Amino acid sequence: MSVDYKSKPKSKIGLDYLGLESNENVFWNLSPAELYEQAILRNEAILTKDHALRVLTGQYTGRSPKDKFIVEQSSIREEIDWGDINQPISEDVFENLFEKTVNYLKDKDLFVKDLFCGADEANRLNVRVVSEAAYHGLFSHNMFINPSREELEDHEPEFTVLAAPHLKADPEKDGTRTSTFILCNFEKKIILIGGTLYSGEVKKGIFSVMNYLLPKKGVMAMHCSANHDENGKTAVFFGLSGTGKTTLSADPEKTLIGDDEHGWSDEGVFNFEGGCYAKTINLSRENEPLIYATTQMPGTILENVVLDENREPDFDDVSLTQNTRCSYPLEFIPNASASGKGGHPENIIFLTCDAFGVLPPISKLSPDQAMYHFISGYTAKVAGTERGVTEPQATFSACFGAPFMPLHPTVYAELLAKKIRKHNANVWLVNTGWTGGAYGEGHRMKLAHTRKMLSEALAGNLENVEYSTDPIFGVQIPTSIEDVPSEVLIPRNTWKDKDAYDAKAKKLAEMFIENFKQFEDEASEELLSAAPKVTVNG
Repeated sequence: MSVDYKSKPKSKIGLDYLGLESNENVFWNLSPAELYEQAILRNEAILTKDHALRVLTGQYTGRSPKDKFIVEQSSIREEIDWGDINQPISEDVFENLFEKTVNYLKDKDLFVKDLFCGADEANRLNVRVVSEAAYHGLFSHNMFINPSREELEDHEPEFTVLAAPHLKADPEKDGTRTSTFILCNFEKKIILIGGTLYSGEVKKGIFSVMNYLLPKKGVMAMHCSANHDENGKTAVFFGLSGTGKTTLSADPEKTLIGDDEHGWSDEGVFNFEGGCYAKTINLSRENEPLIYATTQMPGTILENVVLDENREPDFDDVSLTQNTRCSYPLEFIPNASASGKGGHPENIIFLTCDAFGVLPPISKLSPDQAMYHFISGYTAKVAGTERGVTEPQATFSACFGAPFMPLHPTVYAELLAKKIRKHNANVWLVNTGWTGGAYGEGHRMKLAHTRKMLSEALAGNLENVEYSTDPIFGVQIPTSIEDVPSEVLIPRNTWKDKDAYDAKAKKLAEMFIENFKQFEDEASEELLSAAPKVTVNG
């Protein structure tokens, strides 16, 4: 091999706990340049025109949530919110697949990265990623926090990702759903991945672990972006895909703490990651200049992005997948925080793209309303090209990240509410969707108006303005904001047909109530009282 891996810094903990102590082909903690070399030599990747690394992940260009399981064990059985998301699987199935994976990897070249998840030293997790793919090593280097050489020597992995992307399970013999498997064993502290090269499984697997461990310590785990201003005032932005979470938090006048995963401890907010994993569909220099610039930097991974004959990325080409991505270190963003930390949030923003045109463009929530909307995690997807589909589709994802939350949503909601009350944080519901009518009749909220409303809220300029109460959703709506037309603030006033608005608002309220039924058994009376005030038909 061209790399002298024996001279690389390594932990005092070997691979014997995985049963891989006999493997002599182990590459320990290679640098990005060395991982570049290995990924290209192994035909895992090619260089773009600007020397970023382009990887094709094959059959799987996104996560495989139906192939993701948690090993059911007595120590966690009563804690996990079992269901379609947190699917149980037996210890016997895990042990069989673990043995199969270890036997498969015993004579393979392995790439090991010892890392941290969490910028807060008191709440970080020592992570080890072991994979047969050099590309996974570079991805892990980008996405997690890299220890110093001295820290590496004392690094003891607390959770290990063991990835064999080219090993396929036999569903009939191995007890899996398909040939792909993502298994999390909390007692053995191992995430086992097979049959998929998609690197998002590595990142989100550890995120799910953090979301299990941190609430036990009183630390809130959040699927959100975060920034702070020059005075250190921190804001966090929750939101599902398409709501503007990345766009609105990426303010060049503020310091970016992180764009996806954070914790909120007694000391403040901290980033889990050391990098970003951004979507690149329709990415352009004009609309997202900071992210676009990273795609031209050596060290960035472009995942499933189509290249032209000159190896120039074509971000508008979605022939491989709409889930094209780029992974890069946070330091590639000029205004990124060096520490990955911020103070206690003074403002918390829930972003929703309401295609029904019902929710106000900005409104203030009480702590109970914050819990209710946090658990609901609402946005709306616009109807596609399917014939006969004319209505937008409501989408609810608990905690704005249900696929990564092992505990019951009320655990996270109650912890969030506790911190909101303790630190007197303002909570805002911001609708980046439609106004003046539903999708197809009204129009999308002007970005300039949304930015102005957010800017005024974050600056504290909405503290002393007049508010009105929405009669159905009960949220507080400011009646005037500088440079924003007053009629925009009250959604009913933007509709020509007021009766049509009332009917649509009632319909959306019923959707909220119907969705929340699944949480009622665990919800307090105060939380239930924050529901929209409407009677569901039938």
